[in-house]
Amino acid sequence: MEAVALFPGQGAQYPGMGQSIYENSESARQIFEQASEICGHSISDLCFHGTKEELSRTVNSQIAIFTCSMAALRALQERGLQVQACAGFSLGEYTALTAAGILSLEDGLRLVRRRGELMQEAANSTDGCMAAVLGLQDDVVEAICSETAGLVLPVNYNCDGQLVIAGERAAVEAAAAACKEAGARRAVPLAVSGGFHTGLMAPAAAKLREFAQTLTFRTPTLPMYTNVTGALLDTTDYPAHLEQHMISPVRWKHLIHNMIAAGYTSALEIGVGKTLTGFSRRISKEMTCKTVETMESVISVTE
Repeated sequence: MEAVALFPGQGAQYPGMGQSIYENSESARQIFEQASEICGHSISDLCFHGTKEELSRTVNSQIAIFTCSMAALRALQERGLQVQACAGFSLGEYTALTAAGILSLEDGLRLVRRRGELMQEAANSTDGCMAAVLGLQDDVVEAICSETAGLVLPVNYNCDGQLVIAGERAAVEAAAAACKEAGARRAVPLAVSGGFHTGLMAPAAAKLREFAQTLTFRTPTLPMYTNVTGALLDTTDYPAHLEQHMISPVRWKHLIHNMIAAGYTSALEIGVGKTLTGFSRRISKEMTCKTVETMESVISVTE
């Protein structure tokens, strides 16, 4: 089987995630074991037995989701999946970097662990938040953000009629209220601990770039699309790219449109949750997307 690999981001986590694949795939178990070794504590225990509150902490959720996604990918490849191209949503971009061979699994794990630590620190030191605005055109939301006092920016271009804003709490709340007055169906606060993909993450992004300079980045073995532009990733300075990625919007719907334009029409959301599958349905009917988060679904899509 051939398909595009799409990897989820933070927010998709839940207690028990990844356990089915861990119990039924040797290559998946090896991913969990390596993650536990690098992190110094059991990632399988965190994923399978951690509480919702524990898993929602950025420092935990990022490494847990990355590990589950890589384990599911290995289980799929064990059964013959050929990945045509890859992309990931926010945190999922790091999974895509690893899936594309740009990072080794060990360096991918080390980088995601450090990213989670830095973003947790940044979230703890700032009063930031995020909210999903539903039912307004992007340009209306963008205009409202630009006219609102304080730091608030459009950060996740999920699909038509769904744009996430982020920044300082007071500014996000004011912009969300203005969006509802402008006709938004809803403005839903997100269960995250900071104003991600904004300048509030700039100190963390600079530290991540410094850490990334200690890692080895290799030539990709398959096409990878990036959140920063929505286009094929084309860089020779990966640490600088990762710094920019942390403070830039996620241009997901642009990315999916570009994949479709390149001829990719079959995708798998690999790891945890169904968020990207839902986005794909709303973005275009030209790309089919199936979720893979249990061994049953691994078997189903590879039969």
